[in-house]
Amino acid sequence: MQNLTLLLAEGAARLDEPLRRRHTQFLLGCQAADGGFPGRDGPSDLYYTAFGLRGLAVLGQLDGLPARRAAGYLQSRLAGHVPLVDVLSLIYAASLLELAAGIAVFEGALPNWRAALAQELERFRRPDGGYAKSDQGEMSSLYHTFLVVLCYQLLEQPLAGASQLAAFVASRRRDDGGFVEFAPMRTSGTNPTAAGVALLRLLNACDEETRAAAGDFLAAMQTEEGGFRANGQIPLADLLSTFTALASLADLELLHLADLPAAAAYVRALEQPGGGFSAGTWDPGVDVEYTFYGLGSLALLETADGRTGR
Repeated sequence: MQNLTLLLAEGAARLDEPLRRRHTQFLLGCQAADGGFPGRDGPSDLYYTAFGLRGLAVLGQLDGLPARRAAGYLQSRLAGHVPLVDVLSLIYAASLLELAAGIAVFEGALPNWRAALAQELERFRRPDGGYAKSDQGEMSSLYHTFLVVLCYQLLEQPLAGASQLAAFVASRRRDDGGFVEFAPMRTSGTNPTAAGVALLRLLNACDEETRAAAGDFLAAMQTEEGGFRANGQIPLADLLSTFTALASLADLELLHLADLPAAAAYVRALEQPGGGFSAGTWDPGVDVEYTFYGLGSLALLETADGRTGR
């Protein structure tokens, strides 16, 4: 994730200054009084705070007072219970602040906190080698397994049972080259496929045939709109799936399989005049999560061979 952030920052630096300024102002305007970032309604939470900080980091604007206020919010959440889906948000947001602004959110924590948190994550592990959504869940989730492995990387802790984990991920692959979230599912999806191939690459278990088949599947998810859909049964594209597909294709060095000018046109059509991005052509709203996906998609397209133009 840190490598991806650096890649996105490189691409975002090539975007025109009015666009960069417009979305910087939007993101800063979304920061709440407590230093965190909310979704479209409700109070600040870790999930959206991580996206707000990722957007500012990509734009090179994660510093100064906004960074210090965000650090205060993260530190205020250390004492309470944090769901698994938010653990990665907390750790990654803290690592972003340290990388971009030199702020150590976990300074003063117990010396063994990294190992203790890694041990806590093992409560979610299941006999098939994957990780469930909660400690009460019986079925492993490909997405939450991806989150746990990323947590281990950010915590710089060793991950046990890598071969069993790789076998679990491979079991979620389907004949079309894509991956599914849960074992009973038969329809591959864009986001599970991105998680599956990313996990296999992290585990050094992604062979050439898997790489090529996943690339073909992801490319086939691009619609006439130019964006990417979540799976083959959904007719409309969305910005989350578009960013996920582009990021995965870039990681697989297969970005050339996509129609890049069409993807760029789709993403830019979702940009709002006052800053921020919508989730799709069907969405009238904006938020920090989809603003990151929009900026990230444009940044990835800027790093591709053969510029997409404006």
